[in-house]
Amino acid sequence: MTLPDSFRRQPFAHRALHDVTAGRPENSRAAIQAAIDAGYGIEIDVQLSADNAAMVFHDYGLERLTNAAGAVRLQTADQLARTPLTGGAEGIPTLPDVLALVAGQVPLLVELKDQDGGMGKGIGPLEEAAAQALKDYTGDVAVMSFNPHAVARMAELLPDLPRGLTTSAYREVEWPLSAETCTHLRGIPDYDRVGACFISHEVDDLGAPRVAELKAQGAMICCWTVRSARIEAQARKIAHNITFERYLAATGA
Repeated sequence: MTLPDSFRRQPFAHRALHDVTAGRPENSRAAIQAAIDAGYGIEIDVQLSADNAAMVFHDYGLERLTNAAGAVRLQTADQLARTPLTGGAEGIPTLPDVLALVAGQVPLLVELKDQDGGMGKGIGPLEEAAAQALKDYTGDVAVMSFNPHAVARMAELLPDLPRGLTTSAYREVEWPLSAETCTHLRGIPDYDRVGACFISHEVDDLGAPRVAELKAQGAMICCWTVRSARIEAQARKIAHNITFERYLAATGA
């Protein structure tokens, strides 16, 4: 189980090529189409609806990205599809909607948002919904999550689908997690257990010894989130590829 070559060649637009001032909200079809047109890979997030659909949306709540309020998890897929994204002209898409739009034109990186609340074992329905959507997709695609249990579940559901871990410095002041959990995840101890072939690591922590160790062992190193050409140049001294926003990364790097 290896990543397609495109995952090293094409920079990934973070939450697609979003620019709300241009009518392209995060994770919207408009932002996804813009990334396709520009030749970028696309990173998206998925959350679970009340009726167990995989919705392409980053936050747990609706407030920041729509004019609605409340938890995504308490709304059905139909309700979310009718919830306009702020700054755009569309509702929240499902993962099958996005797969049909991308249709293998560019590589796609799907992040499963933690459904446990503490990176624990309270997962399942989102992974199953994502697997159902992805099982017949023929384009270049991989999945990842901060929660190792989610990645392990994807290994069970779709063992041939490339998978990785979203990783971080896990500074305790920045995460609503216990000190014990932060310490555990900081060391990326689950890489082999979940059968990962890459990590997407916090860009300002790329110098961590564990990142170098995994790279030496053959892991593909991506990083999040690069927000300037200057930061990209520094990141590429370590990372094979980047996830970017707020500027246009060079394609084919």
